[in-house]
Amino acid sequence: MSDSTPPPPPPNPYQATPQLSPSDEKMWSMLVHLGGLLWLVGIPVVPALVGYLVLKNRGPFVRAHTATALNFQISMLIYAVVSAILIVVIVGIFLLAAVGVLVIVFSIIAAVKANQGQPYTYPLTIKFVS
Repeated sequence: MSDSTPPPPPPNPYQATPQLSPSDEKMWSMLVHLGGLLWLVGIPVVPALVGYLVLKNRGPFVRAHTATALNFQISMLIYAVVSAILIVVIVGIFLLAAVGVLVIVFSIIAAVKANQGQPYTYPLTIKFVS
């Protein structure tokens, strides 16, 4: 009446996180870069930060791309804040528009490079995380 096989051991919460397959690393890297386009709806940095925190230990390729995306998004946020302050002297309007264009263009370029399995380094980026 009783089963002779013991129950499986409980999962170990300290177990290493499994690595992503190369195709999954490329996909998640591409999605984190495309998350930069959420600047258009007023959500800067969040996709890159969440992607970095969740995926940084899942493979070297995805870690490099999420760190690069996070550094770029933080840098662009700083540039946007400075540009917003400079609106008082009119030049900030043009700088803010330039930041928006840079975010769109470079996020798309980075996503394409990630999808191709190539490394990418954003220009004008301050390195905060590695």
